[in-house]
Amino acid sequence: MVASSVLGFPRIGANREIKKVVEAYWAGKTNAEEVTKVAAEVKKFNWTELKQRGVTYIPSGDFSLYDHVLDHSAAFNAIPKRYHGLGLSALDTYFAMARGRQADGVDVPAGEMKKWFDSNYHFLVPELDEAVEFKLNFNKPLEEFNEAKAFGITTRPVVLGPITYLALSKATKEAKADFEPISLLPKILPVYKQLLSELKAAGAEWVQIDEPILVTDKGASFEAQYASAYPDLVAVAPKLLLTTFYGRLESNVNFLVKLPIAGLHVDLDRAPEQLEKTISAVSSTPIVLSLGVVSGRSVWKTDFAAAIKLVEKAISGLGQDRVIVATASTVLHIPVTLASERKLTEEQKDWFSFALEKASEVATIAAVVSGSQDANVAAALEANRTSITKRRDFEKNSDDSVRKRVASITADQYERKSPFAVRLEAQKVLNLPMFPTTTIGSFPQTKEIRQARAKLGKGEISESEYEEFIKKEIESAVRFQEKIGLDLLVHGEPERNDMVQYFGERLSGFVFTQNAWVQSYGSRYVRPPIIVSDVSRKEPMTVRWSQYAQSLTSKPMKGMLTGPVTILNWSFPRVDISRELQAQQLALALRDEVCDLEAAGIKAIQVDEPALREGLPLRRADWDSYLNWAGNTFKLSTAGVGDQTQTHSHFCYSDFDDIFPQIQRLDADVISIEASKSDMKLINTFKHYGYSNNIGPGVYDVHSPRVPGDVEIQERIKAMLAYLDQSLLYVNPDCGLKTRGWKETETSLVNLVQAARWARENYA
Repeated sequence: MVASSVLGFPRIGANREIKKVVEAYWAGKTNAEEVTKVAAEVKKFNWTELKQRGVTYIPSGDFSLYDHVLDHSAAFNAIPKRYHGLGLSALDTYFAMARGRQADGVDVPAGEMKKWFDSNYHFLVPELDEAVEFKLNFNKPLEEFNEAKAFGITTRPVVLGPITYLALSKATKEAKADFEPISLLPKILPVYKQLLSELKAAGAEWVQIDEPILVTDKGASFEAQYASAYPDLVAVAPKLLLTTFYGRLESNVNFLVKLPIAGLHVDLDRAPEQLEKTISAVSSTPIVLSLGVVSGRSVWKTDFAAAIKLVEKAISGLGQDRVIVATASTVLHIPVTLASERKLTEEQKDWFSFALEKASEVATIAAVVSGSQDANVAAALEANRTSITKRRDFEKNSDDSVRKRVASITADQYERKSPFAVRLEAQKVLNLPMFPTTTIGSFPQTKEIRQARAKLGKGEISESEYEEFIKKEIESAVRFQEKIGLDLLVHGEPERNDMVQYFGERLSGFVFTQNAWVQSYGSRYVRPPIIVSDVSRKEPMTVRWSQYAQSLTSKPMKGMLTGPVTILNWSFPRVDISRELQAQQLALALRDEVCDLEAAGIKAIQVDEPALREGLPLRRADWDSYLNWAGNTFKLSTAGVGDQTQTHSHFCYSDFDDIFPQIQRLDADVISIEASKSDMKLINTFKHYGYSNNIGPGVYDVHSPRVPGDVEIQERIKAMLAYLDQSLLYVNPDCGLKTRGWKETETSLVNLVQAARWARENYA
């Protein structure tokens, strides 16, 4: 009989319970006991629901209050020295590592955040050096295994693998110059052995050990480490299922099948082409093969016929007892359940499948290939066949005008009229000083703004009343910026619910959900729109608000847009046409908006692409194709303006060293880029490549409530000027200020302006 499996589940709760309780805890409105209570309720819900849907292997240990990698660091005592001796509880130390802390005499910054492989999920980067003393502070997988067991539910604990954990880590500032975190493998293995042996003693039959680093180019370099580590782990552990996801193993499968592991998981959603090679590789071993045939990242319903075909191929080569039907990855990346959606049409709901529905899918596919005669299974199979047929019929519809416009794109539409040096001279009309100060776009989304938006949605206030409210918020933001002396202003974006959803709601081709929340990081959840058909702009989307903001001030005002690649990557895209075609459609819609902003008198226009690096394929062999079309769509969206119009773009929370030449190719007049949270390591990139256009490396971290002092910002400016032309340096935060409170925002920006004035006095 073929078993079924879900590799991981959303931790947020069906009604965002975790966000609500941890934010209440941070605000001092509840206690640690309540946090623990709510977390327990969410975990019980997850386990119970998966069991009711017939899933064989239910994950435990994958829950987190903030981030699973941070959990691992805390459990293994990989806690940087700056968080020691602060007199904080274990929970407060954990949150200080995640968010920083500035209260009660404690002032520590947060750790660095980075994108989790090629997803929009962010993890806290472990910081390691030779002095780290690994030990098991607590055994989280064991605790959750026993917790589920108390409810009568047997689970398969999930553990982040040692080699992936070390490969994702970075060296601390105190580490020796040649230190590599992977060198700590012998030091960390005894802690893994303790954790796994305790799980075995508790009765765990299987442990899922996640090693996604194996689908990257870096994975092959760790062959020796896998060969040395896993025999030691297997000797004391329950049966180990080594899981890989988000991409293809390629030649790495050849050394993995030599390991004494009990099972291997491969992602057939992202890389179905690897199935035959994997079957061949494991066929002469006793290894069980877990097949990721149900996407953990797409909200589209699984085509059972296509999935069953893949599974049956594995069964024919290995037999039923050596095959597991699974989600391709954790379903952390999709919403909890479609059952919460009330406004989607019945036709639309029939297209989609969220996390709980995906669980039902793996159970149904496993039952079908096991030869089940259950009438409910037969009915589910037939219903899926009907749904897929209807969706295929819908997908045949296209907007001829959009398709023809894409087909008519010419090479000159990707290029500005003049080179940067000419544009730089023309843009002196902006009358900006040396070290111009600006922000990335959004200002705090206050409780009052959210309430006004909710009242509008419920019909409690009229559209005109809402617009008057938004006008007042914009004017308040403009006056504040003028008061503190910022040079290049923004309108603050009070009218926007989200930087992607806002545009999706004003473009054709999208549908929207009510409760389809997905975790981006910590308590930051997003509700991605879903692209279902060809995309076009119906009318101007932002012009009226930018034009109104500009009318309030003599200082230049930036128009604020989200770029085509980010809208694509932060939506759930179509799967019937290429991502490139979808990005081109978005770029043409944004090009029209950029040109309309210019015509309305907006002299600086920012088109943000924070997800550009995130979308980069995990294998370098696939980079060129992606970077070519991704870069071209950005250029297509921005190149239609004249020389006097200053184009900006923003990038955040990624490693840019490898693709910095492609960022240069975008030819934006100004780029702002995250720098402060990554220990200003971007400076080394500037040192290596140089940069000839205007640039604003972020001088403080906006994802922490901590307020930087002006001297701290001065030091960052000083460090940048060692490698950057002072005439091209902008001074700005790391990212938008939407999630911050006004009090910390005001103080931080005042300090930023003071630091820029200091720079003018000392360098100009």
